[in-house]
Amino acid sequence: MLSSESLALIDVEISKYPSDQKQSAVMGALRIAQLEKGWLKPELIEYVAEYLEMPAIAAYEVATFYNMYDTQPAGRHKITLCTNLPCTLMGAGELAEHLKNKLGIGFGETTEDGRFTLKEGECMGACGDAPMCLHNNHAMHTHLTPEKLDELLDKLK
Repeated sequence: MLSSESLALIDVEISKYPSDQKQSAVMGALRIAQLEKGWLKPELIEYVAEYLEMPAIAAYEVATFYNMYDTQPAGRHKITLCTNLPCTLMGAGELAEHLKNKLGIGFGETTEDGRFTLKEGECMGACGDAPMCLHNNHAMHTHLTPEKLDELLDKLK
C-alpha cells in the first residue's frame, strides 16, 4: 500500500525507538503515509498500524486527535489558521473571515477546484509571532495581515 521509499522512511522512524516500542513511531509513520497518499483513509491507517505491530484503534486515535493528519481528502494547499487565544487577540478572527470570504469556504471545507482546504488549528507554539498559519503542515507564516494572506494565496495559485 506504501512505496518502498516510504517504508524505508518509516523504518528510519522505527529505528529511533527501542525494538519493542515500534508503535512509538506512529506519528512519523502517519506523516510519511499522508505525504505519499495525500490523506489517511481508514485502510491506510490500518496498514500503518499493522506495519508498526499495534492495534488499529491506537493509530486511529493519533490520526484523529492531531490536526496535522487528514482523515478526509484535502485540497492541494491546506491552510491551518491558529485561532487559539494569543492569535485571536492579535486578529486571527478577522483573518479567518478574510480567508473564508477570499476562498469562498469555511473551516473544514475545500474549494470546488480542490486547490485549498481551510482548517482551524490549536496553538502551534508561535504565540510571540501571532497571528499565524501553517501551509501543508510544514511552512509556518507569522505576523499575518490580510495583505500577507493575499500574497500567500497568490503564490499558491
